[in-house]
Amino acid sequence: MKARTLLLALSFLLLGGCLVTFNEPIPANKPAPKALLGKWTSKDAWGEPLTLQISRSGGNAYKAVAIGKDKKRDEYAFTVSQHGNRWYLSAGVPKRLGGNFLIGGFEVLDDKELVIYNLDVEQVNQAVQKKELSGRTIEVPEDNGEGILIDSPAERVLAYLDDPANSDLFIEVARFKRAGK
Repeated sequence: MKARTLLLALSFLLLGGCLVTFNEPIPANKPAPKALLGKWTSKDAWGEPLTLQISRSGGNAYKAVAIGKDKKRDEYAFTVSQHGNRWYLSAGVPKRLGGNFLIGGFEVLDDKELVIYNLDVEQVNQAVQKKELSGRTIEVPEDNGEGILIDSPAERVLAYLDDPANSDLFIEVARFKRAGK
């Protein structure tokens, strides 16, 4: 099931049936840390093995290949950006889920663990209601429920994400271990 692999391999895309998307990606501003590249392993929510291979695909663009128990390969392109101590990733959302872009966070811990973060949908929704970000509720295709589409310019989105008052905006959704050599 492609949505299952996507959820678990790039867990920043879907969370609890809700999706936060953006009209604009975060512009790539530097190469990803070298430690991000390579092979990572984990188990999905069903306890099945999951492999994630991350490689450079040109310039500051990257490719993640997720391989689940069924050996089916799903590929996803993304870019990265660093602001302060935070690393962000930005990827196109498949048209079947409404298109646009998503933004997530990641950390590489001691070159041995990859932690992926998703935006807290409720907090983003509150930011829209308080007019800190501009956006609206949208229906996500394929019965994935409601989502939020943020149409604020990338500079405003980054200012919001980088604000120390929003330090709890990202929630951990996946943790991978470096695959053995």
